[in-house]
Amino acid sequence: MKKTIMTMGLSLMALTAQALTPAPGKEAVDKIFINAHIHVGNGKVLENAQLAMKDGKIVRAGYYKAPLTGNEIDLKGKHIYPGFILANTNLGLAEIDAVRASIDGQETGQLNPNVRSIVAYNTDSERIPTMRFNGILLAQTTPTGGLVSGTSSVVQLDAWNWEDAAVKMDDAMHVNWPAEWANRFDWSTFTMQLRQDKNYQQKVEQIKSLFSDAKADSSNNNIKLNAAKAVLAGKKNVFIHSNNPKAIIEAIRYFQALGVKHPVLVTSQGVEPIIDFIKAAGVGVILDSVHALPQTTDDSVDNAYALAAKLNEAGILTALSYPGSMSSRNLAFTAGTTVAYGNDKETALSMITLNVAKLLGIDKDYGSLELGKSATFFISEGDALDMRGNLIKEAYIDGRPIELHTRQQQLYERYQEKYQD
Repeated sequence: MKKTIMTMGLSLMALTAQALTPAPGKEAVDKIFINAHIHVGNGKVLENAQLAMKDGKIVRAGYYKAPLTGNEIDLKGKHIYPGFILANTNLGLAEIDAVRASIDGQETGQLNPNVRSIVAYNTDSERIPTMRFNGILLAQTTPTGGLVSGTSSVVQLDAWNWEDAAVKMDDAMHVNWPAEWANRFDWSTFTMQLRQDKNYQQKVEQIKSLFSDAKADSSNNNIKLNAAKAVLAGKKNVFIHSNNPKAIIEAIRYFQALGVKHPVLVTSQGVEPIIDFIKAAGVGVILDSVHALPQTTDDSVDNAYALAAKLNEAGILTALSYPGSMSSRNLAFTAGTTVAYGNDKETALSMITLNVAKLLGIDKDYGSLELGKSATFFISEGDALDMRGNLIKEAYIDGRPIELHTRQQQLYERYQEKYQD
């Protein structure tokens, strides 16, 4: 019996060791790349250009006549992209969706403004390497649930712990604004039915009371009110989660009346009827689901695919996200889908790079390949928004080379060798 238990223990240890995530890069390197197609992230492409990094920063991005030193790396037409940014995600907060103990993205109760996702962020998550292999190098790890979910933080995906990972701590509070009327699935008829939420007004008053109490409180002894005070003081932004046009308008008007200058709307097809209002309000939008079915029977079958282009054409700062994190490595390909439905390819790229960085307040350092910004980018064989061209050869975060060959690739190689004949 003891021998059996010992054998089982050693087997589990071997499996655990085999599943270890790669160690973070040690230090930034200095390199010069030539003959590269540089996708800046701001809508521009520099063909056969040069990019150089030093001390973790970009010191050259464009065309230069300086003599070659012999140390340059000739990319021979490969593509350089800024690291993709995954907003509004539970990455690092959820591991196995079917195992409740591995999910740490939601607290009990309706009002949790004091919850901070960053302290629960797991840098050893098995999902992180799969993101990096598809070009996602930064993420906004976000709590969920309730009326006020808590506060998100922006992290880079190459760190030993959450302190090292943090790029912008406690960037925004996330509010789930209720809708008075909403489509809900009716199990008796197996159809979507428009139903009224009888507790709607009570829920709205709960949110408003939180901020009115915070405004009136002078004790600084209540951690929930203190968290709300940070919003009133402009120290953190508000991300409004809603897909109901009336609720969106109500929420935006409320928070702008509180003095929140640039709230961000996280939504999907519900924003389409009020595009003019969103434009006039100056609110940025994160579309959380591009690959989605039409919301109503009157909508076109490609309604979700074309929405990003419609928002961009209206002059609204638009970004893309992906629901959950299990399959969010496909973020780039959803951006590619919008190209087939009206978006320019470089505009679509901006929606997962510079536009996201602007909405998260990190565009001074991330989101585009410009002088003085962080050397956070990757090199791809071809078009990174197309799964056929998204073949990443190298990636760097703050100038540090990161390991891309992980357990996923090891499994691929293992079974390719077995079945290739």
